[in-house]
Amino acid sequence: MSISVDLHDLQDVVAGQAPFAYLLTVSGDGRPHAVAVAPRVDDAEVVCDAGSTSCANAAARADVSFLWPPATPADYSLIVDGRAEVDGSVVRVTPTRAVRHRPAPGGGSDCQPVNLS
Repeated sequence: MSISVDLHDLQDVVAGQAPFAYLLTVSGDGRPHAVAVAPRVDDAEVVCDAGSTSCANAAARADVSFLWPPATPADYSLIVDGRAEVDGSVVRVTPTRAVRHRPAPGGGSDCQPVNLS
């Protein structure tokens, strides 16, 4: 099922998720790096403070993701992919793709794409 959502609606979706997210970056040798952060949706960006490893990874490889856990076990997780810019310890991500995801009853997945345009 597809759901068209503009950036304002992305703020509303984020508000219904767990109060934190995981920032997912990739190291120089290709290993994933995940840290818990407290992102906020500002204007056309998702912004968070991050540590030195996450910032270095995002500065070198700008494709990053946020993963918000569901607020309750029956809800959807929210995955937002985007392009990062780093300023000191602040990571600013312009979203390029978002999907709400949860396991489907009986196996598989039950995804809802989020249209960011």
